[in-house]
Amino acid sequence: MAFTVPFEECDAGDIRRVGGKCASLGELLRAGLDVPPGFAVTTDAHRLFLDCGDLRAREDELLGRIDYEHVGAVAEASRELRALVEQAPVPEPVIAEVKASYTALARRAGRADLPVAVRSSATAEDMSAASFAGQLQTYLWISGEEPVIEYMRRCWSGFFTPEALTYRRRMEIPPDEALMSVAIQQMVDARTAGVMFTLNPVNGDRSKIMIESTWGLGEAVVSGEVDPDRFLIDKVILAVLERTIASKQIEYRLDPELGSVVSTPIEDVRRDEASLSDPEVLELAKLGKQIEKHYGRPMDVEWAVDATRGELFLLQARAETVWSQRERPALVDKKGTALDYVLADLLGRGTTAKEAT
Repeated sequence: MAFTVPFEECDAGDIRRVGGKCASLGELLRAGLDVPPGFAVTTDAHRLFLDCGDLRAREDELLGRIDYEHVGAVAEASRELRALVEQAPVPEPVIAEVKASYTALARRAGRADLPVAVRSSATAEDMSAASFAGQLQTYLWISGEEPVIEYMRRCWSGFFTPEALTYRRRMEIPPDEALMSVAIQQMVDARTAGVMFTLNPVNGDRSKIMIESTWGLGEAVVSGEVDPDRFLIDKVILAVLERTIASKQIEYRLDPELGSVVSTPIEDVRRDEASLSDPEVLELAKLGKQIEKHYGRPMDVEWAVDATRGELFLLQARAETVWSQRERPALVDKKGTALDYVLADLLGRGTTAKEAT
């Protein structure tokens, strides 16, 4: 039983073991794309954690008595469940393996206190029919073995936020699929970050790509706290069709003194400046086409541009779940046959369909 697995060893067939996010990161690496290195804490670790003591029984009891019709009842159950998880001890075999994998990742990067993102990766996440996007927990710039263990446990407890509980109920996700993997991924010190849709999210046009970007970390875009720059690209000829440069008021960056991510005002000189150059926009669009081809469907991609070297990294890719679920209109109207025209003419002169045939 493995409690951790490198992203390089993950693929789309590993969702039950490493969740949607980690499986997708592995797929991106297998496609030859640039992804910050890291590893998945597997669902075996989460299962062992839940099976320790009476945690599983207490979880089942609390879940069984939630009245989902009352917001207050869901919130109270959420508080109880999260406190239960965050106070429970993590099994020693899980701690040992996670620490060893973090140490190996830090050694690979040449930095003992390597900052990482600790991100939830549920088994029912980022699938074509369901997505926990924006509902599960992500913690940034976490350094050191003990903090990584603590924030891993917080990701597990984040499976019980009111939003996640309600979504699990609505999507009828069975208990045996309600397991959590956790992604431990080397941080990108982002100059610019954002999201990319390999269709136009406004109208579902699959011949277009939409990119949204802002200064700093992409959480400001994902959370909707900043009005991002927007670029609409023709997917066929790779040309920027529209660009809207927003007045970006804040950005998320690491505060070295606090050791945590903070929201800070953007200085006037950068506020109305494009956060991506046109060559960067087109480079992203090319990657978007490559990702969509690999997965065979429209995708929703998170990305970041490194502040030091200007390298572009992919942080996440999941299936687009709004327009992809709708029936695509026919590219051309279906033409009638010669018999259709004859029948229409006969019927138009008062002949019934039965007489015509």
